[in-house]
Amino acid sequence: MNKVSTIIKREYLTRVRKKSFIIMTILAPLMMAALIVVMPLMMMSGDKDFKKIAIIEDQTTEFKGVIPDTKDVDFEYLTDTNIDDLKNNFDKAGYYAVLYISPKVLNSPIIYSKKQPAIGLLDHISGSMEKEIEKNKLREYNIENLDSILKQIRTQVKPVTKLVDEAGGTTETSTGISMVLAYVGGLLMYLLVFMFGAQVMRGVIEEKTSRVVEVIVSSVKPAQLMMGKIIGIALVGLTQFMIWILLTIGTVAILKTTVLKTTDMTEVTQSMTKSVMEGSQVQTQVPAVKNSTEMSPELAELSKFFDNAMNQNWLLIIFSFIFYFITGYLLYASVFAAIGSAVDNETETQQFMLPVTIPILLGLMVSMGTMQNPESAVAFWFSLIPLTSPIVMMARIPFGVPAWQIILSMALMVITFIAFVWMAAKIYRTGILMYGKKTSWKEMWKWLRYSG
Repeated sequence: MNKVSTIIKREYLTRVRKKSFIIMTILAPLMMAALIVVMPLMMMSGDKDFKKIAIIEDQTTEFKGVIPDTKDVDFEYLTDTNIDDLKNNFDKAGYYAVLYISPKVLNSPIIYSKKQPAIGLLDHISGSMEKEIEKNKLREYNIENLDSILKQIRTQVKPVTKLVDEAGGTTETSTGISMVLAYVGGLLMYLLVFMFGAQVMRGVIEEKTSRVVEVIVSSVKPAQLMMGKIIGIALVGLTQFMIWILLTIGTVAILKTTVLKTTDMTEVTQSMTKSVMEGSQVQTQVPAVKNSTEMSPELAELSKFFDNAMNQNWLLIIFSFIFYFITGYLLYASVFAAIGSAVDNETETQQFMLPVTIPILLGLMVSMGTMQNPESAVAFWFSLIPLTSPIVMMARIPFGVPAWQIILSMALMVITFIAFVWMAAKIYRTGILMYGKKTSWKEMWKWLRYSG
């Protein structure tokens, strides 16, 4: 055991002292914190470039004034203008695009543009036209005071999710935040397991090609050398991950107190309506806040985003991430170590990498779909299968997973990684001292059955 700890110490100190480790450890949380802050702001801010859009109607349609101007887009209705004369040179006339409306394409109006319009602009046009078409259809029923009735019944609905615990208490959460955590958790697990596992393989190949391993195995058993290398690199990953957590929390806290600095956010966030989320003007009166501090709707919504994020079960998320990283890493790192011991250079690893990378990539793809339907049968089974569970389960946990499923998944992971480490050690002890022979899966299977 003392020899294994010596190898672990050597692997750990060698890697944490590298400049690449220090640089990535510092930059990664800064980029992650920037992503957490910038992404919701980008989603709410939209395109701020001012645009003019020309609208040409067929004489039989009456949509003038139906599509209202926004703070970023002006809609100009043109008369006595032929669409064929304008659609090829509208940009020279100062227009961003031309919208053509006619009875033949009433449900699919045509937008001529040099660039792909933003989805928010298309939603604004389609939403405005849909309301007008619905009004025209209702007018055919000769309803008196139709406009007044429609104005009175217009309602906006924005569901608020509140999770109920065993004691009957409720906690406000956000599906959007759960989706972000699922995406980040699954992707980060994929990157870390693959990255640190590949480091094990490259380390084994370097020691083998330099013949350093021949000196090392004279003092320690091959299995001890493999486990020391795997555990040492695992500790490097855990060290980096814990530093990332601390730096990310600190960076986000600093950004929140500087970018979202306000005396009282509660009253502001409670008065936000759906129109704020769409970038339009707030129609309701915003209550006064302490010290007359005011905040833009975007920043108020971002502050609510942070508040809901703090309601996540972070203890379970962090514990699960550490567990699945350790077990998933040990599982795949043992396979990578076995592959590294069986080849003489990295070029020869290509024939062995495909069967290893397919489960990892499959788990990543399933985790992306899990964000849309975390309770699907595919997500359930892939979160239990050990080869994919580290990635898929991390994508499911932010949405809430029954305790028995997590326990079963973890138990299967422990059993599987122990079995994989045992098989990899048997391959490693034979392959690490074998040179100049082209290795195949059949040959590795023979090594696995060697006794002694």
